[in-house]
Parts: sequence; structure tokens; C-alpha cells
Amino acid sequence: MISNRLLLCAGFVKPGDRVADVGCDHGYLGIHLLQKGIAKAVIASDINEMPLKSAIKNAEKYGVKDQMSFYLSDGVQNIPREFDTLICAGMGGDTMVSILSDAPWLKSESYRLILQCQSKTPLLRRYLSENGWYIAKESLARDGKFLYTVMEVIYQPGTVLTPGQWYISPALNKDNAPELGEYRRRIVEGLALAAEHKDDPMLTQALQELKEDSHDNG
Repeated sequence: MISNRLLLCAGFVKPGDRVADVGCDHGYLGIHLLQKGIAKAVIASDINEMPLKSAIKNAEKYGVKDQMSFYLSDGVQNIPREFDTLICAGMGGDTMVSILSDAPWLKSESYRLILQCQSKTPLLRRYLSENGWYIAKESLARDGKFLYTVMEVIYQPGTVLTPGQWYISPALNKDNAPELGEYRRRIVEGLALAAEHKDDPMLTQALQELKEDSHDNG
């Protein structure tokens, strides 16, 4: 019922977690977490009314509506704060940065974040590291021809990533998923092309770091 990238998100959820699925779309991730007995309860929210109505119908169809609550919300602005794990999946890194910037109360040891970017992932990693967030775990999922990362993030100030690590985090390197080599090649090729057309010292530094890291790892 759900994609590989959402299955990877589900794998990051701890048994018994109270989950807030922000940008829930049709609600399938939350439904999966409840059907499999992983989550204790799910808050499902979306900025758009039609997907949220679809999520409500789907929750009823699959028999988990009583364990879910539904909110029309821009980010986390209109949802209750009684949850353990926040999931944002299927949106751009810039959107996630905006959601987190508008919710400073999330900077707490009480919350874990599970983030799955569709685009601008380096922007998100940079923001996280510069604002006290630590990427504790990150892995890869293949969906068709695309490779997506899912990261577990906690508020733990003190670790600031380098430009190369904005593109491949230490946690992603450590995870060493089978797709990592392919992911790294795609990143390096994209950076090399961008560096040719843009005089940006950060791009050059990131590219150099990744090339050195590729050499060190064979």
C-alpha cells in the first residue's frame, strides 16, 4: 500500500510512538503504522483540505480511524504537541526548513524527527546542523529510478556539518546502504556540473570533500 520511501520512514518509528505525520497526504503512512502495531496513535495533518478528507476516509476504510486525529494545518502550527515523533515526508527541504523555523518548541529532547526529502536535501542538512539538530541516523530507499534518504534527527547542539557533509552526512556514510555508491556518484556528478557553471567556493569545497572521501573508501 505504501512506497519504499515511506516504508523506510516507518522503519525509523519506535514501537509505541505517538506519531505526528505532517503533510500526511492520503494518510497511508499513519494507517500502515497503526495496522502493523508500530505506532500507538497518529496525528495526521495536511495544509490542503482535499488530501486530509481522503486520509479520513482511508483511515475509516482500514479500521484505524479511532487511533488517528486529523488537523488542517500549515506545518505544525495547528496540531497538538502531545507526540513523540514528527514525520515530514514527500516535501522539499526548503519546506521542511520553513516548518522547523516556525516551531522553535520542537527544539527539545522530547521529540524525534523523521525527515524524507524530495528535493534540496543539502539545504536541509545544512540548516539542521547550524540550528542544533543532529542527524543520528540516515539511510537510503529506491523508488523507481529515484534514490531518497530518510533521516532520524534529534535536538543535540554541537555538531556542525562541513559543505561535503551537507550532501552526504556522516550518518549516511556510516549506514553504508547498498545504494550509497550510486547515490554518491549522482551527487558528485551533479556538483561537478554545478561547479562548472557557478563560481561558488562552497560547491567547490563540497565537491573536493566528496572526491577525497570516495578515494578513501575505494
